[in-house]
Amino acid sequence: MTTKIKATINEHAHPGVLPDISIPKPLSLVILGATGDLTRRKLLPALFVMYANKMLPTELRIVAFARRDYTDETFRDLMAPEIQAYCRIPVDEDLLASFISLIDYHKGNLDDNADFESLKVRFDDTDKYPVNKVYYLSTAPNFFGSTIAQLKCNGLISEYGSENWTRVVIEKPFGHDLKSATKLNTEVLRLLDESQVYRIDHYLGKETVQNILAFRFANAIFEPLFNNRYVDHIQVTAGETVGMESGRGAYYDESGALRDMFQNHLLQLLCLVTMEPPSKLNGDAVRNEKVKVLQSLTPIDPNDVGARVIRGQYGPGMLDDKEVPAYIQEDRVPADSKTETFLAAKFYMNNWRWAGVPMFLRTGKRLKKKYTSISIQFKKPPLEWFNTLKCEGDNCELVPSEPNVLTFRIAPDEGIKLEFLAKRPAMQMMVEGTQMDFNYDEQWHEDLPEAYERLLMDVMRGDSTLFTRSDEVEAAWGVVDPILNAKDDTDNFPVYTYKPGHWGPLISSRLFDHEGQDWIND
Repeated sequence: MTTKIKATINEHAHPGVLPDISIPKPLSLVILGATGDLTRRKLLPALFVMYANKMLPTELRIVAFARRDYTDETFRDLMAPEIQAYCRIPVDEDLLASFISLIDYHKGNLDDNADFESLKVRFDDTDKYPVNKVYYLSTAPNFFGSTIAQLKCNGLISEYGSENWTRVVIEKPFGHDLKSATKLNTEVLRLLDESQVYRIDHYLGKETVQNILAFRFANAIFEPLFNNRYVDHIQVTAGETVGMESGRGAYYDESGALRDMFQNHLLQLLCLVTMEPPSKLNGDAVRNEKVKVLQSLTPIDPNDVGARVIRGQYGPGMLDDKEVPAYIQEDRVPADSKTETFLAAKFYMNNWRWAGVPMFLRTGKRLKKKYTSISIQFKKPPLEWFNTLKCEGDNCELVPSEPNVLTFRIAPDEGIKLEFLAKRPAMQMMVEGTQMDFNYDEQWHEDLPEAYERLLMDVMRGDSTLFTRSDEVEAAWGVVDPILNAKDDTDNFPVYTYKPGHWGPLISSRLFDHEGQDWIND
């Protein structure tokens, strides 16, 4: 049991002091594949919040491009209740009616040139449709290249450097291995300049993820400690309680935890907490440093994968007092599937700052709770002079000293926690674990913006800081390719079964080298 000290709350903090962040330039936003879940659950609710907060351009049209047989009116009627259901703010009926009147529906197939020709005819009406364009590709990855080619050859994309700009947003996954990612980047960059491409990873739009940069580089207290002299190891955890609901099994079985979470989200979090200070706080400078992190990660030797990486798959069991099926019993999952639903790995960095510091990353489905965090565990002092007391209720005992730990809670219960030792009030000299805890909700008393709100805003204003660059994507795939190449070798690289409601296979603790090191399960 540890004592908890709340961080002092700034009672004067108020969002009303923020400067105007609206987008002044006229804009046409085109969502290709607009009848999918992403549009109704994320994109349109995010755009509505931005509209309600007067962040969107006064001259705006939203064009929904999809193959189903809707009219403007039927598509608007379909989306209005979806916006109400998934919006994070109360929805005013009049404001919603005003917002959906900005949406037009364009029936079209992604592989039909005539439908792109008719889209060009629509956009020839520049009085209604502003010439600055954002194309959001909410499509399957195999359509990325061909869709951009259709847009390009039909004159729907402005040339790079011209007065009227075009930006194209691509959803993950960006390939399924290094070879396919390189091919996709080549295909896209043959048609577009890198500055026109916005590869979106919604994790980077989370306030708590962005705060890692602010915490490190806006304060002089901790940054000098972020190196191998003071840090024992770093842990990145992304745990989920969900399984294969909503028929997700077919997709997930092709990706697994490695492709679904590890290659993108976890490596991005690791980059932000370990990167060098950028020369400027802009897209290229930040992404330059992230690429250096990925390039410095020591590749895992193919013969060492089984010792450095642990795979797991959840079996049947109880979670939150409910019985849940095994992964191989889920809908659309093959009964003999060896796809991992849990992955934990240990990496090292070949650079001066972090040489010798192990980096532990793990992610999984059906774990004990939904929890994403980054923990930096510091080294213990060279001499342990104090007796350390650990108490559970009225029962106390002397234990080995505990290290200081700094934790970024990404979600839920967003905040930052510092665990340290302090003298317990007594006639003896002994210390006890305590913590200082900062919580977003208690500080600002309001919901955090959704990731897509921030990312859509950044696309519109041309800020690429929170988007991944082509060399960054390829460097990340380069890190995980040795693991992908070993997946079929189940003799040396087995898939362990674990029970739902736990933190994955117990054997994942063997990744730690020293006594006193283990997973931090906050």
